[in-house]
Amino acid sequence: MRIRIQGDGDERALTDLQDWLSRDPQARRLSVVPVSTPGATMSALHALDIVFERGLDIANFAVAYASWRIAKGGAGLHGARNLTHGGTTVDIGHLNHAQLADLLRRLENESTDTGTPLS
Repeated sequence: MRIRIQGDGDERALTDLQDWLSRDPQARRLSVVPVSTPGATMSALHALDIVFERGLDIANFAVAYASWRIAKGGAGLHGARNLTHGGTTVDIGHLNHAQLADLLRRLENESTDTGTPLS
């Protein structure tokens, strides 16, 4: 399953989240691909595409993301709150790790049940 974490205009939040995921012992196994839009002088990071290949990836991401949110709560990072999968976009910034994992599993099941390819 592929999800996208939107930058919401906060490139620093995405960069920080990407760094956090790369240093997390469990989440660093995830495929995290930065998505940039070309600008006048340089590309601006506007999202991260994250691919889950197995169920454990969902749990590892959920724990890492929730930990990142708690750790960075006072750092002035406001982006990386919106998750998009297919036609669904959800604000995940307030979810704890269990709620986020449950949401991701429901999105995965919804894709499977409707025959939508997990991309």
